[in-house]
Amino acid sequence: MTKKQTKRIIRIGLFVGTAISLYFVPWLLVKAWILPLPDTVQEQLDEAIGHGLDGMIVYVDQAGQPPQYFASGWHDRESKIPAKPDALFKIASISKLYDAVAVTKLVSDGRLSLDKTIADYLPELAGRIENADKITLRLMIQHRSGIPNFTDAPNFWAAPTETYEEGLALILDKPANFEPGEDYEYCNTNYLLLNKIMDDILGYGNFQFIQEEILIPLSLDHTFSSLSKVKLEDVMSGYHVGHPHDLKTNDYGMHATAEDVGIFLRALNDGSVFEEGEKEIYASIYEYKHDGWVPGYQSFAEYHKDIDAVVILFNNTTDSRLYLWNLSEIVYSRIVKIVKKK
Repeated sequence: MTKKQTKRIIRIGLFVGTAISLYFVPWLLVKAWILPLPDTVQEQLDEAIGHGLDGMIVYVDQAGQPPQYFASGWHDRESKIPAKPDALFKIASISKLYDAVAVTKLVSDGRLSLDKTIADYLPELAGRIENADKITLRLMIQHRSGIPNFTDAPNFWAAPTETYEEGLALILDKPANFEPGEDYEYCNTNYLLLNKIMDDILGYGNFQFIQEEILIPLSLDHTFSSLSKVKLEDVMSGYHVGHPHDLKTNDYGMHATAEDVGIFLRALNDGSVFEEGEKEIYASIYEYKHDGWVPGYQSFAEYHKDIDAVVILFNNTTDSRLYLWNLSEIVYSRIVKIVKKK
């Protein structure tokens, strides 16, 4: 078990209120980690469902082999519809990779500057966001701005904001968490602002730009901006422990199939998503893999250079204690080991 995983297990203990849970939850994760490695990805998914996950999807694209699609558990638990490898899924913060590529293209085209500030692009926020005149686009992309995270507002996920203005209102006039560039803190407010800046510069919604510059060239026909653009029955159900209802109808932003995310991720890593000069810009500002979390939906997307393989995992069950997040990470790592053995 790595130090990173150990720290996450310890963090779970901080969220659990009883001595029994403090003892019991980490050992469930240890069990999932030390069980004999199955021979196939499908067997690993089936085992993970037995650990308490409702449904999972995996996409594997390894060089020299046809793509592989796997699913286990439920697409819709109440209707007893089995999980579908081609289901649409709420990809949450994986969407930041698409945003970062869009910013890269606008910078390359001279329409944005990484060194200009919030105050330059959104002057109305000068004095409302601390250090607005020092926080550059580069710092926002890299989560080094110090701006408070609007999704950390008390009870945010019980009634998530629906508009830019509503999200922004949760952090206006609040003190910075640190001076720009002096620390790192993952912050969704950074990308809320970046999307607004892109919309203003373009004069239209930036997802249209993402479609034209990223999705259409890569033939990604199953990636959408929001729930309103898809058929509800195509979306995998989402469940949060302790919440009685399917979360499929909640609109948390981008929806995509595992295959579409996998194709995009390979293009990001091999550079084929970029035009001349853009790859170098992107390499200086952001990462090449990402995880995603919203209630009911967890997602993991990573390219593994040593085996030239993209592995995408979607899991449609979450909890407040982070147990299922840690479990999903363990399952993901075991899937990668299985792919490597092949």
